[in-house]
Amino acid sequence: MKLSVAIPTYRREQVLLDTLAALRALEPAPLEILVVDQTERHEPRTEEELRALDTAGRIRWIRLSQPSITRAMNVALALARGDAVLYLDDDIRPEAQLFSGHLRAHAAHADGLVAGRVIQPWEEEPAPNPSPDARFRFSSTEAAWVREFMGGNFSVRRDVALALGGFDENFVRVAYRFEAEFAHRYCAMGARILFEPGACIHHLRAKSGGTRTWGDYLATWRPDHAVGAYYFGLRTASPGVFVKRPLQAVANRFHLNRPWRIPITLWSEAAGMLWALFLFARGPRRLGTSTVDR
Repeated sequence: MKLSVAIPTYRREQVLLDTLAALRALEPAPLEILVVDQTERHEPRTEEELRALDTAGRIRWIRLSQPSITRAMNVALALARGDAVLYLDDDIRPEAQLFSGHLRAHAAHADGLVAGRVIQPWEEEPAPNPSPDARFRFSSTEAAWVREFMGGNFSVRRDVALALGGFDENFVRVAYRFEAEFAHRYCAMGARILFEPGACIHHLRAKSGGTRTWGDYLATWRPDHAVGAYYFGLRTASPGVFVKRPLQAVANRFHLNRPWRIPITLWSEAAGMLWALFLFARGPRRLGTSTVDR
């Protein structure tokens, strides 16, 4: 199986270059690395290095004029030449077996979707094993069958993803829950998702760029984080989110210590609901609506 690596990126500079350098050092080398770049204008050094890598054939640098995680992923899916596409975040440190772990899992798992291990900064120190009824953690060291995946480290057979129509571009801005909606459609076919801990990345969580562009979900007045949760509820016939999420959005320590922010947060949740209803009414926007404007 040939593997294409796809990295959607937005407003990332040195951390993107470091990520690419680390990935290019891994063996076995993938068929290609597609960098789907939605950044309006890079710093000169970043621009120069990305152009040099593209000219030398070490990456395929694809420029998009508008930021959209799901659109960037669809563009990568449409252009990929490999049998499977491995989607990665643009601020990671990969472990040596990242590519081979995904390839090994696909060889053993014909259904076509593999979730890789993701270690967040606060998970670098080993933690006690969670109880059996605890929510699954993608930093786990045990292989498992799962119902969802993390968008920063998963691979999918290209033919399977195309048959599902790719990713829904109605998941806008931070694209919250886009992975869960794709997983929902995938599992509805009767297929299963394999979690492969050997395919591991360390997520660096760069402080600027990417989804951080849209602010902190706890403190922002904008609906950019909320809209995806409500749209996911509508797409999966889970209307309970319209009751549960507003309560959960304010029932936390942040708002307990800042009660004056509760009306602001509830306003952003209400705006997210209305936005999601509009997106749902116009129908899903999947592969076929994307264009590459390079």
